[in-house]
Amino acid sequence: MEARDVGYAYRGGAAVLSGVSVEVTRGRNLAIVGESGAGKTTLLRLLLGLARPTSGQVLFDGRPVTSTRDREFRRAVQPVFQDPYSSLDPRQRVRRIVSEPLRALRACPRDEIGDRVAEALRAVGLPADAADRYPHEFSGGQRQRVAIARAIVCEPRVLLADEPVSALDVSTRVRVVELLRQLSADRDLTVVMVSHDLAVVAALCQEIAVIEKGSIAERGAASDVLGAPSHPYTRRLVESVPRLSRY
Repeated sequence: MEARDVGYAYRGGAAVLSGVSVEVTRGRNLAIVGESGAGKTTLLRLLLGLARPTSGQVLFDGRPVTSTRDREFRRAVQPVFQDPYSSLDPRQRVRRIVSEPLRALRACPRDEIGDRVAEALRAVGLPADAADRYPHEFSGGQRQRVAIARAIVCEPRVLLADEPVSALDVSTRVRVVELLRQLSADRDLTVVMVSHDLAVVAALCQEIAVIEKGSIAERGAASDVLGAPSHPYTRRLVESVPRLSRY
């Protein structure tokens, strides 16, 4: 997956992104980091195909991403949203929520859906009876696990996560990051994560792209960007995390 010289402006507004180029390499988790309003979530929406760039291109397997109706793309690229309290339909049981991608994308025969849902719930550490419960019966961390199960049930290649742990308490945050790391390793799943939390980034991602005011300030291996940042903006971000070194 690649964003190539991408720009984006909302209708009648100033540019949110300008000349942004990032590349997602299989097996190398990528973090898109920066302060609030830098353009991180807008870039993620472009990578998901939920918006089209006003300039440049978003490519997947070398082909332009032109429509969210491309079934092959939708199976290969799945999202996890920020707020586990609003991303799950409260009227639906977990079984129905997690199976939604399988049904919408016709990703497997109907008689296999139950087994696929059960396997996805096991993969995220939830008990089998979770399928028959409603979202309000779970904690925030468990709800995010349900959201992750929904994202992995159709066996995607790329998971695009928008601040997936920012709404969780610190201890739950650590467990969910460890889950994402384990799923990435076990399933050959590449994670692209928007975050402002550099400690989370250091624990999960091998590559980092730093966005400042809609442009790429710095990008490269996480060890290089966090260990010896070359851009003043990145240095300020790193210096704002007093215990980053323990990662």
